[in-house]
Amino acid sequence: MADQVTAGTGGERYIPYAERTGNESIVYFTRDLSPEGLMRVYERVNGNIGGRTAVKLHTGEPHGPNIIPPAWVKVFLEKELPDATIIETNTFYDGDRYTTEQHRRTLEVNGWTAFTTVDITDEHGTATLPVKGGKWFDEMYVGRSLPSYDSMVVLTHFKGHVKGGFGGSNKNIGIGCADGRIGKGMIHAKDGDDWGVGQEELMEKITESTKAVIDHFGRHVTYVNVLRNMSVSCDCEGVAAEPVVTPNVGILASVDILAADQASVDMVAAMKEEDRHALMERMSSRHGFRQLSYMKELGMGNDRYILIDIDNGDRRITAPDAVRDMVPFQA
Repeated sequence: MADQVTAGTGGERYIPYAERTGNESIVYFTRDLSPEGLMRVYERVNGNIGGRTAVKLHTGEPHGPNIIPPAWVKVFLEKELPDATIIETNTFYDGDRYTTEQHRRTLEVNGWTAFTTVDITDEHGTATLPVKGGKWFDEMYVGRSLPSYDSMVVLTHFKGHVKGGFGGSNKNIGIGCADGRIGKGMIHAKDGDDWGVGQEELMEKITESTKAVIDHFGRHVTYVNVLRNMSVSCDCEGVAAEPVVTPNVGILASVDILAADQASVDMVAAMKEEDRHALMERMSSRHGFRQLSYMKELGMGNDRYILIDIDNGDRRITAPDAVRDMVPFQA
């Protein structure tokens, strides 16, 4: 791999598979970027999903071009989770999702209200969840209605992020479940500066926020990452997002959040230099890999995994170099 992929010693350094230690988790993979592919891979990881179910999804800024298509989610919910509820929170920054009223208008613009309702969980205030073993927080403020759910499906558009380096399941929960004023402020603010947190500290705070949520749900949470339209920009940038230059890959799913995000990063790292450069540089320059190493330190999952190719008879991929063979360099 190129020097920019492996340079550095902290969160700017991508850790190759051969340097990782510990147990392995199972990650399922399909190249089928469609509602059918989404359903097929989800069905491999839905064993503990039941009761009142939340679907944590980034519904996007107005007319955002890269979000998971609402048409896919409509079919997915109808077939797999007809009684589930999409959940969101308001933003920390001023914009089209800052207040609940603004947020609901954006949901309508993006087509979500045409087939479902969305629970903006901090519409009526906050709740707190304990952070076990954290160094920054003892508790995290989340949307008030979040703890009323029995299980959660984390449906994530995997992409870059201007501050986090990349947005996977960890970012979707850590920022996306923290309420828009207190929780997100705890993550981003420092010494009176609303956006004053350093890079490594930010990754750790996002991860501790995530840990509070997944500890609450226990075994009743699962993770699906959609590797499509992967701009270096987050969906929070909407129509201002940088052009997509990273090839589409497919959909990954696991009951292990670290394995899901690590495998997603590995898929990008396995691409040819010209295809991976922009997104890997975004991850490295923002110290985004600290998300992964800190999840491991906090005992949130495994960064080693066995990849199950569900498109080819559940072929098991165990050798790290074989991940390269899995990446379909689609247009």
